[in-house]
Amino acid sequence: MPIQALQIELSGPVATIWMNRPDQHNAFDETLIAELTAACLALDEDQDVRVVILAGRGKSFSAGADLNWMKRAANNGLADNLDDARALAHMLRTLAEMRKPTIARVQGAALGGGMGLAAACDIAVASTKAVFATSEVRFGIIPSAISPYVLRAIGARQAGRYFQSAERIDAQRARDIGLVHETVEAEQLDAKVQEIAAALLQGGPLAQAAAKDLIRAVAGQPINQTLVEETAHRIAHLRATPEAREGIAAFLDKRSPSWIGE
Repeated sequence: MPIQALQIELSGPVATIWMNRPDQHNAFDETLIAELTAACLALDEDQDVRVVILAGRGKSFSAGADLNWMKRAANNGLADNLDDARALAHMLRTLAEMRKPTIARVQGAALGGGMGLAAACDIAVASTKAVFATSEVRFGIIPSAISPYVLRAIGARQAGRYFQSAERIDAQRARDIGLVHETVEAEQLDAKVQEIAAALLQGGPLAQAAAKDLIRAVAGQPINQTLVEETAHRIAHLRATPEAREGIAAFLDKRSPSWIGE
């Protein structure tokens, strides 16, 4: 099936997924949701891809859910509504749980589900022109599918304000509350994204996947003997892998490890 709502660009080991509905501000419907899910799964399996960037064509990163799609969903029965909601939730989880590092390149509006996409990525870089909002309550709904990722990024206290007020959040405020990692002027956005991608390429791919899994396992857990034992097992297991042996040997030999290309 031809891709309708996305463009995928490959530059060496870095893949960029472009949401390509600029006239609709990259709002997502069933087609974009299905294609983005499939793209994340395919790129995660591609051994030549090390880093994935999520970006949006045009002025907006993503305006969230397409209102016409939402209107169609509202006119459907509960079973169809649930299927649509599950597809959206599955897409966000697929993006969030990719084994490879992900970067959100946010150049403009990231509203509702668009804010969720940015939060679901490991790293978010925003232009100073970017703006965010959990705007769902203004349509009589809630930011349900995106909530695990937004809460992970900004915490329950900040979510308590923005989930209810739907206020716009400018780029600096987004950085202050932990939604994005970096804010730069618009003309510097691509350079900053590439700088972070280059840093990510220095790390071992298996170690990065293990680091992501480690965060999911440790975050929010009490520091007790069970957790301490868990972390000991994880590092002991990883130290015995060929990747770790190569990384340590390369450091001692003052050379680049095998996963860094020429």
